[in-house]
Amino acid sequence: MIKVSESASKKIVEMMHDDGFDAAHDYVRVGVKSGGCSGLSYELKFDKSIGENDKVFEDNNVRIAVEKKSFLYLAGTVLEYSGGLNGKGFVFNNPNASRTCGCGESFSL
Repeated sequence: MIKVSESASKKIVEMMHDDGFDAAHDYVRVGVKSGGCSGLSYELKFDKSIGENDKVFEDNNVRIAVEKKSFLYLAGTVLEYSGGLNGKGFVFNNPNASRTCGCGESFSL
């Protein structure tokens, strides 16, 4: 399962609305791809549909779609949003990551 913090939920709903998506019906697609300074990097985008290889979760009024192969890397992850003085953005708190980069956008196992 992938969890969404309250601050991330509020920001996702706001951003989905701004981009013409509806949080009640559409999805936040979370994934992993090769690349980044630690070997793997996170992907985050909005999607109106799910595929047959997707796992779907809902937490804090956000519907999340994750392709099964990415889910292996993301199980137990909490998606948070940081809006502090050190920068704004989504943060993946991934218990599976053995090493993360300074920017928090890539990781390795």
